[in-house]
Amino acid sequence: MPITLTVFEASPDRGRGLARDMQVRWALEELGLAYDVRRVSFAAMKQAEHLARHPFGQIPTYEDDGLTLFESGAIVLHLAEHHVGLLPVDRNARARAIAWMFAAVSTVEPPIVEWAMARMLERDTSWFAARLPMLEDRVRTRLAQLADRLGEAAWLEGDFTAADLLMVGVLRRLERSTMLPEQPRLLAYIARGEARPAFQRAFAAQRALFEGQRQQPC
Repeated sequence: MPITLTVFEASPDRGRGLARDMQVRWALEELGLAYDVRRVSFAAMKQAEHLARHPFGQIPTYEDDGLTLFESGAIVLHLAEHHVGLLPVDRNARARAIAWMFAAVSTVEPPIVEWAMARMLERDTSWFAARLPMLEDRVRTRLAQLADRLGEAAWLEGDFTAADLLMVGVLRRLERSTMLPEQPRLLAYIARGEARPAFQRAFAAQRALFEGQRQQPC
C-alpha cells in the first residue's frame, strides 16, 4: 500500500500552501516517494477514527507499512532518517541539521504562531494594541538571530536538508507581514526553497484541493 497522508478536506488558508501537510508533501516530493491523500473534514477530525491516528484531532497524519505518525516535524524527520537525500551523511553535520529541524518547530515557529493567532483572535480586545508590539518584537528577535546565523550561506547546514524544508515552511507563515522584508537574507532563503521543483510540485498538489473546492457547485 502507498504512503497515505491525511489532509484538510477544505483548504483553510485558501490555497496558500500553509497547512501543515505542506512540509510532509514537500519532503515526499524531494525523496521521490509516491503517496495518497485522505481528506478529512473538521468534524471528522474530532471523531474516533481520526483521533486514533492523531490524538489531538489535527492534520497531518502519515501511514505506511503499519506505522502511523502525527506531527509534521516528526514525520519529516522519519522520512529523512529512512531515505537518502534530506540529511547529511557526515554524522556531525547530520546531528546539526536535526538540531535545526527542532529549532524550526520549537524556537522559531512558536512566536510566529502566537503573533498570528493574536491578530486573528484578539484584534477586538482591549489589550491587543498593547500586546502586539511585544509579540512582534519576539518574532523580530528570532528572525534577526536566524538571519545572522545563516549569513551568506544558501542553506543552514551545507546542502539543502530537512532543516531548510521545515524552516522555510515556518517562515512562509509571515509572507504577508511587514517583518520579513526587514531581513533580505531570509527573503532570499525562502525564495530558494520555493524555487525547488519538489516544493513546486507539493504546492501545486495542495493548491489543487482549494481549486477543486472552489469549482464544486453550491
